[in-house]
Amino acid sequence: SYQSSGHHIAKLDPLGIGAADLDDTVPDILTLEHYNFTKQDMDQYFQLPKYTYLGGDEKELTLRETVNRLERIYCGSIGTEFMHMHDPAAREYIRKWIEKPGISSMTSEEKRILLARLVRSTRFEEYLAKKWPSEKRFGLEGCEVLIPAMKQIIDIASARGVENFVIGMPHRGRLNVLANVCRKELYKLFNQFNPDMAPEDEGSGDVKYHLGMYHRRINHLTNKEVELSVVANPSHLEAVNPVVCGKVRATQFFDGDEHGQRTMAILLHGDAAYSGQGVVYETMHLSDLPNYTTGGTIHIVVNNQVGFTTDPRFSRSSPYCTDVAKVVNAPIFHVNADDPEAVMHVCNVAANWRTDWGKDVVIDLVCYRRNGHNEADEPSFTQPLMYKRIRETPNVLKIYSNQLLEEGTVNQSDIDSELVQFDSILNDAYKQSLTMTKMKLTDWLDSPWDFFFECDENKVPLLKPTPPTGAPESVLKMIAEKFSADPPIKVHPGINRILKGRKKMNEARMADWALGEALAFGSLLMEGYHVRLSGQDVERGTFSHRHHVLHDQDVDGKTYNALQNLSSSQQKYSVSNSSLSEFGVLGFELGFSQHNPNALVIWEAQFGDFFNTAQPIVDQFISSGQDKWYRQSGLVMLLPHGMEGMGPEHSSARLERFLQMCNDNEDCIYEGVSSDQQLWDCNWQILNVTTPANMFHCLRRQMHTKFRKPLVVFTPKSLLRHPLARSPFDEMSTGTIFKAIIPESGDVTKAKKVLFCSGRVYYDLLEEREAAGLVDEVAITRVEQISPFPHALVHEELARYAPGVQMSWVQEEHKNSGAWAYIKPRLENHLAGDVKLSYCGREAAASAATGNKKTAQTGVQELHDESFLKYEKLGK
Repeated sequence: SYQSSGHHIAKLDPLGIGAADLDDTVPDILTLEHYNFTKQDMDQYFQLPKYTYLGGDEKELTLRETVNRLERIYCGSIGTEFMHMHDPAAREYIRKWIEKPGISSMTSEEKRILLARLVRSTRFEEYLAKKWPSEKRFGLEGCEVLIPAMKQIIDIASARGVENFVIGMPHRGRLNVLANVCRKELYKLFNQFNPDMAPEDEGSGDVKYHLGMYHRRINHLTNKEVELSVVANPSHLEAVNPVVCGKVRATQFFDGDEHGQRTMAILLHGDAAYSGQGVVYETMHLSDLPNYTTGGTIHIVVNNQVGFTTDPRFSRSSPYCTDVAKVVNAPIFHVNADDPEAVMHVCNVAANWRTDWGKDVVIDLVCYRRNGHNEADEPSFTQPLMYKRIRETPNVLKIYSNQLLEEGTVNQSDIDSELVQFDSILNDAYKQSLTMTKMKLTDWLDSPWDFFFECDENKVPLLKPTPPTGAPESVLKMIAEKFSADPPIKVHPGINRILKGRKKMNEARMADWALGEALAFGSLLMEGYHVRLSGQDVERGTFSHRHHVLHDQDVDGKTYNALQNLSSSQQKYSVSNSSLSEFGVLGFELGFSQHNPNALVIWEAQFGDFFNTAQPIVDQFISSGQDKWYRQSGLVMLLPHGMEGMGPEHSSARLERFLQMCNDNEDCIYEGVSSDQQLWDCNWQILNVTTPANMFHCLRRQMHTKFRKPLVVFTPKSLLRHPLARSPFDEMSTGTIFKAIIPESGDVTKAKKVLFCSGRVYYDLLEEREAAGLVDEVAITRVEQISPFPHALVHEELARYAPGVQMSWVQEEHKNSGAWAYIKPRLENHLAGDVKLSYCGREAAASAATGNKKTAQTGVQELHDESFLKYEKLGK
């Protein structure tokens, strides 16, 4: 009963106001009356069951002693939830760690170390409050024990062989973690408070409580070197969780750390966010999936018992804010944050659990927030009784100092010495910060790639030209042969037909969409680049075109992947169907891409518009991450896109949203600026390609540029099998490159009108032009790279046409969607005289597409009429 329910009456709230599980009642099974015991039974001896470690070497105890021990273990400052775990051996492990007599005791030296760490944690916040009283810093007051807790976890894990720690956390306490856990130089941190300090390097930067860092140092207790990184993140609470896990997974992959013994994640959470944000569940649900597991994450909840101004009784339906962790059978330790020794014990258990079991574990630090949501906020408006009690409550340093003084572990001079020593460190750092004239964004980089960039003497990365991205035809043919060969398993008859089709294409030296993609992947693998493809149904492909993982029809779980069997010297190819998650999985792949630039990391949406449930990752991390945090990423997003009568939710990947976030200037034509310079300057690349060759080149270009930018490709659906959407090997062989635009290939001397377009609509226009007999009169040019806009190539294309030629932009999306708003000012900048760019396409609409097939067909016909029939009326 105590093992399953003792946590409900544990003394967890340091304020003594209420119950952490929002229920003040005592479970009936924890009363003696429930078992018909009387006072006369209290001193009677009972034999202890085999499944408890309560007695140590003793086999029987009196009922009184048994109850006392149970209440001390399960109802004191620690409330342990572990009986929900399915594995009996796991429950046994936790029992041993919490029930064994004396297991939580600390030596005098350990207590002094804990005191010193509390001094640093507490004094740091007091110093910031004194120096910058009006600054927002989201201090840790009320949960100062977090710093010793994190350091204890790192100490234990380091002793057990962990070398790399990747930390994700919200803004509260971030500065303290940077200073006292990661040992960020204090003078650089103090420099962030200077409102007159300008950055030395490019980028917008971010507020100080969002910044990350990377640092290697010696752990003084284990004398081992550890690597610590705090991942930069926005105010979107919990959004960083999957990013951290992806970064950990990548570190483990490149280090050959198959079981996650050398790199681990520590994720910090707020109580309201942990129970309220869905990405918490999405991330935890990845924890045991073969291609996403990191060998366990240690979660620490800084449980303020309030969310900004919202009482927990109105912010969650579950008893505890940590109940979501039960879905992955994680043990959960609720602990009173004003009992530092109890906190150290649960940190010991958690660190050992993670090392021994390779699974998630949660520490719920039940604490309080001494100030409001930030230092300028007045919390008594909404929590008057709580804050009256907080004002009466001494901080944890005072509580623990008095405890050690009373037991004689330290004397007052020991405490004073610690305070004076750290005050001196703080003052010296502040003086040093006053000598700084600039701040560097690179000082706050969480994923440095020093080995990757070629730099000048000032360590500024240099722009190097991108080489041609074609591959030797012998390599292309070898990959195509392997990709189309009969596999060593029994496959579905439909797969045999697909393989035969691939063989015919190889013989004809042609590639469809699936083969073009496979040639890009295979050639990069042969060159030593890791390729990772992830997303819902990516192994087969949503539209059944890819088939990278073939399944034996007779043996469950037996598969074959041709691209993983190209050569004994190739790099690993990882392709994995993900859980049905966008936010969590896209964040995970972003984190993976940030660890090492020599990996082509791709996330494919099942349908393009499904990315919108991962919008915070797109907006706060991918589009702006380099500008805010000086952090590059080569992540690729493949978004199936096309208005093909499939309804509002399976048509548009919302191209307009991505283009709105591009950082190029619509009023500038970037004359004399090279394509490499444009890529270097842009925040990401937005492509809507129409040929397998261009798909091949854009993927290879991701790895062959000397820097990394996110790539968003709006991929087709119907073109996957379109007979015209094929490319000869000649367009992918040595010396060939990506084509940012594909000009009209025919004679343009008679052209009266030019249609600029992008994506699959080109093939519709091509067919309609042929049917209308307007091949000579109407030219069609494809813009394959929409952003950064290929100004030089567009200018060159326009020079081919006679003055007065009509110019139109054609798109299948509605006028308020697609690329029109982005293209119009940029293309018009290149038009001569009074030539205007007209629009051909659907009118503006609130819905991305119609769900009615007849209406969809009518829309297509109207688009064609706009493009061709109007020309016949006006131009002849």
